[in-house]
Amino acid sequence: MSRVTLRIIIILAAVSIVGITATQIYWVRKAFDLKENQFNRDVTTALTQVSSKILEITKTPSPANNPVTQLTSNYFVVLVNGPIDNNLLEFLLLTEFEKRNITADFEYGVYDCIDKCMVGGNYTSPGKIATHVNFTELPAWKNDGYYFGVQFPMVEATLISQMGIWGFSSIVLLIVIFFFVYTLFVILKQKRLSEIQKDFINNMTHEFKTPLSTIAISTSVLKDPTIIHTPERLLNYATIIENENQRLQQQVERVLQMARLETEDLGLKREKHNVHHLIKEAASNNLLTSKASITLLLEAEQTEVNVDKLHIINVIFNLLDNAIKYNMNVPAITIRTFNAEENICLEIKDNGMGISAEEQKKIFHRFYRVPTGNLHDIKGFGLGLSYVKLILEAHKGKISLTSELQKGSCFLIELPSIKE
Repeated sequence: MSRVTLRIIIILAAVSIVGITATQIYWVRKAFDLKENQFNRDVTTALTQVSSKILEITKTPSPANNPVTQLTSNYFVVLVNGPIDNNLLEFLLLTEFEKRNITADFEYGVYDCIDKCMVGGNYTSPGKIATHVNFTELPAWKNDGYYFGVQFPMVEATLISQMGIWGFSSIVLLIVIFFFVYTLFVILKQKRLSEIQKDFINNMTHEFKTPLSTIAISTSVLKDPTIIHTPERLLNYATIIENENQRLQQQVERVLQMARLETEDLGLKREKHNVHHLIKEAASNNLLTSKASITLLLEAEQTEVNVDKLHIINVIFNLLDNAIKYNMNVPAITIRTFNAEENICLEIKDNGMGISAEEQKKIFHRFYRVPTGNLHDIKGFGLGLSYVKLILEAHKGKISLTSELQKGSCFLIELPSIKE
C-alpha cells in the first residue's frame, strides 16, 4: 500500500468518524429535546388537572389565565384561589402523574401568603415513601396569590434513563469507533513492520552478497588445474574461503540468536562474576580488531553480579563495536563503573557521530538502523541494540542513552549487584 493511498484512507476515516459522531450527537440531542418537551407537556397537563380538581373541591372560581407557569426547566408553579391541604395536594399530584406515566422524583411546596415563603410539602418518589424536606431553597414566586410549586430535581437523569435505544446506539457507535481506530493503528504498525522487514532483507542481502561473491571467485580460481603448482596461492584462496565462511556463519548465528530470543527461553547460565573482569575481556577483544582508544575508569566497589558471562560480554562488545563503527574520528571510548543504590552501573561514552533525539526512541527496535548520513554503508542487520536490551532485561537490568549529534553518545547499563 503506497503512502498516498494510506494518507487518503486515514483522512477519509477521520472524516467518517467525525461525521458519524456529529450525526449521533445531533440526533441524541434532538431526541432528548423531544423527550423533554413531551415531559413538560405531560407535567403541564397533569398540573392543570390538579389545579382544576382543587378549585372544584374548594369551590373556588378558576383563574382567568392558564394556572400553570414553568419558571425553569424543572420548576413549575400552579395558581389556586385559596388555601391548599398538603395531603390532598400530594394525593392529586401522584394520581395525575401516574395517569401520564410521569415517574420522575419531585418535591412540592405551598406558598404561605402570611409569611410569604414556601412551606410544607414532601420529596416524593412515585412508588416510594415520601419524606419531609426543608424548602428554604425552593424558590418563591413573585406573586401574592395562593399557589403551590413542583420541582423535579433529577429530571435530566430520568429523561436520559428513558432513552434506552439512543444510549445503546451510542455505546455501539463508541465500540465501532474504537475498533475502527484500533484497526487503523494495526494497519500503520504492520506497514512500519513491513518497511523494517524490507530494510532487514536489503541489509541481509548486502551482508551475504559480498562473502558469497568472494567465495565464488575463490572457488573458480581453485578449479584451475595449474594452481596445484603454486601451493602458497592455493593456501591463500583456501584461507579466504574459510574466513568468508566463518563470516557467513556469524551472520546466520546472529539472526538465529534473535529468533531464539523471541521464544523467551534464553537458557541463561547465571554464575557469579566480577563485572570488571567481563569489561576487560570485552575491551581486549575490541582492541584486537581496531585502533580505538579505550579508557577504563573502574570505580565501582560492589562488582559481583549474577549473570551469563557470554551474553554480558556480548552486550559490552556490541556497544563498543558500535562506538567504533559509528565514528568518523579516531574512536576514543571511556568505560566507567560506579554503584548506585543496589545496582552496578556501566557507563560507555564515545566521541562518535551521536544520535538525534528522534532516532533515540527507535534504536532499540529490532532491525532498526539510523537512516542518516552514510550509516547504511556500515555493515549490520540492526539487531545489536535490540539484543543488548533483551539480554539486560532478562538479567533484571536496563539500559538508557544520552546522545547529541556530532557530540558522541553515552550508554548507561544498570545491573543488580550481589550483596556481600
